[in-house]
Amino acid sequence: MTSMRISQLAERCGVPATTLRFYESAGLLPADRTPAGYRVYGEDAVDRLAFIGAAKHLGLPLEEIGELLEVWEAGACRDVKSDLRPRIAARLAEAEARAAELAAFTASLHGALAHLDALPDRADRCDPECGFLAPARSETRGGQLVDVALAPSRRAAEQEAERWRTVPVACSLTGEDLHERTVQWREAVDGATRVAVPEGLRLTLPVERAARIAELAAAEQRCCPFFDFRLHLDGPYLHLEVRAPAEGRELLTDLFGSSH
Repeated sequence: MTSMRISQLAERCGVPATTLRFYESAGLLPADRTPAGYRVYGEDAVDRLAFIGAAKHLGLPLEEIGELLEVWEAGACRDVKSDLRPRIAARLAEAEARAAELAAFTASLHGALAHLDALPDRADRCDPECGFLAPARSETRGGQLVDVALAPSRRAAEQEAERWRTVPVACSLTGEDLHERTVQWREAVDGATRVAVPEGLRLTLPVERAARIAELAAAEQRCCPFFDFRLHLDGPYLHLEVRAPAEGRELLTDLFGSSH
């Protein structure tokens, strides 16, 4: 029976050794031990890691992946299918809801842009009657005009963004949850180009990672609101800027690395 050390398994599967150790601590990837205490894995670990990777690609949290692995270990494909389907359906419903919100906002921006382009160029000062300051309008399916709220002005958005400067530098995640989030971020930003920016760091990544990065940033804001995230789509690239107050700068570096 083939056996591999952790470094060999990591190289073969492209999964960092730190992640393999975390998977073991989370009960997802058991390992045998040599008399000297080294971890060793059989060929089944390769299939197991592929299964874990596929489940993570679907957005399943580690707790659900652990439950699914128990079904997978029993070996009946129909049981895995039965267990997996409602989990995927739940993620699909969440994704469709987010997509619908984004589509509605995109439509409102298109409408606002068209309305703005149709306005006459006036030399006098804008006032509350100016169409540019009025909320954009769009049609419902019934043909009735309804108000569509636009994004706040740049100044209002910047003022709101200042909240990250005043909240306590503290994270509500602890233990395995904190370790898992760290692993998720390191996997998501692996290979990024890093450049220092005022009060933080800018990471440049392939645009295909935008959805995962946005999901992680939203989750991070809930537990660590002292981080400020800004995403910029630039053709084939995604630029992620992360900032933190001075007392949170060390935590930022630990999570996202440093510029070179």
